[in-house]
Amino acid sequence: MTVTATDERRLMEGSEAIAESAIAAGCRFFAGYPMTPFTEVLEYFAAKLPEVGGVCINAESELEAVGMAWGALAAGTRAATGSTGQGLSLMQESFSEITLAELPLVAFNMARGQQDYFQATRGGGHGDYRHIVLAPIDIAEAVELTQLAFHLADKWRTPVLLYGDYLTAHTQESVSVEPIDFGPVPDKPWAVDGSLNGTGDSRTVSPLGFNKHGQESPGTERHLRAVMAKLAEVQRAEVRYEEGFTDDAETVVVAYGTPAKFVRYVVSRLRAEGEKVGYVRPITLWPFPYEAVASAAAGTRTVAVFELCAGQMIDDVRLGVLGHAPVVGIGGISTDGSGFGVGPLLDAEIIRERILTVHHGGADAPLPPLPDDERGI
Repeated sequence: MTVTATDERRLMEGSEAIAESAIAAGCRFFAGYPMTPFTEVLEYFAAKLPEVGGVCINAESELEAVGMAWGALAAGTRAATGSTGQGLSLMQESFSEITLAELPLVAFNMARGQQDYFQATRGGGHGDYRHIVLAPIDIAEAVELTQLAFHLADKWRTPVLLYGDYLTAHTQESVSVEPIDFGPVPDKPWAVDGSLNGTGDSRTVSPLGFNKHGQESPGTERHLRAVMAKLAEVQRAEVRYEEGFTDDAETVVVAYGTPAKFVRYVVSRLRAEGEKVGYVRPITLWPFPYEAVASAAAGTRTVAVFELCAGQMIDDVRLGVLGHAPVVGIGGISTDGSGFGVGPLLDAEIIRERILTVHHGGADAPLPPLPDDERGI
């Protein structure tokens, strides 16, 4: 990976940085429907894409948005869509079809907390499919992973989802947005770009493995088997994670996305105090870093999972640990009045207290309750 221009840092809101990074990666079509905390991503695309000859459409709904992106992708354009998890619920049928049609969609989820983990990693559509999911820890990493998303989408001809949240979209950091060279990607001989009209050899894009009448088709079964074989290769090749202090850790904390930055800070402070704790941060939620989690858990007393939901990623952590250590959730539902996942659990002192509770008391130790919320929610 190389950055192809000088490092010029600016104070930017995450939504703006993501839009600029996508444009730097060659995105030239975006369609979406406004829904907080995603709305500003759409607004920045609307402001910036026309400046580079691109198109942004505020669609009638999320259904139309993903359909418009499908059309642009089929023509060979780098295209994207996005929403919150609630809006992406409406796109699930198209996500499954686009995956099986092998189209390189990039989707942005500026989620309301972390309740969309199952949606992102399992999908709500039909058929055998998975797509790559990237979870940035902050805006700087979101800039990098946004461009990586477009690269991986073209490299593997599969959708890639960037899983952000309210803080990713609405906080500000000093970042540099420059084109990143991740290496070459395949050409797009499959693109339905009109160049073969009237030749008798025009193309089609299908999730069922069909070609036009008179042309050889692999058929549905062979096509689906080939897509599954490709996704198995993705699962081996594209695992990404970060870990720290795991060599001698007696307690390992697993966390992803923005909350993982809080966890990483707390763990580093506890280490400085002599506590044998460590952390693993999945960067790819799919493919999930099972081997890294298993390795970090070897010899530990407890594996703690911090996520802002009732417990979803914890299922994957348990699959990685495979019973070699107790796995306990130390996160939970914690939100503000708007449901955006910015609640009292995102407090370093509370995270510290919960880590120390399981570190000293074991997996069965009762977690301290959250402080009373004065707003009564």
